[in-house]
Amino acid sequence: MEVHAQLGSGFLEPVYQEATAIEFLSRKIPFKKEQEIKINYKGRVLEKTYIVDFICYDQIIVEFKALTQLITQHEAQVINYLKATNFKVGLLINFGEERLEYKRFVN
Repeated sequence: MEVHAQLGSGFLEPVYQEATAIEFLSRKIPFKKEQEIKINYKGRVLEKTYIVDFICYDQIIVEFKALTQLITQHEAQVINYLKATNFKVGLLINFGEERLEYKRFVN
């Protein structure tokens, strides 16, 4: 919320990611930025991987968007990240609108 309050909408996603990393550090929130997620299929690891924006506390997926509107594919992206990692909680945060939009997902 602080990042959106300071920057507002209109920047690209990487700007919000960098600013959020600064906020996480200042608040002592443990995080990993742009982590690769591997996908298993029938006991085999696929070559195709995904990159999640943040993993916080080694168990929470945080995915950013900077769009005028979220669509179901963005929600599905977070849900799929949760399935791939077996994490329980994911956040989808959209900085693209005048008011910060966020959704919480539980696996």
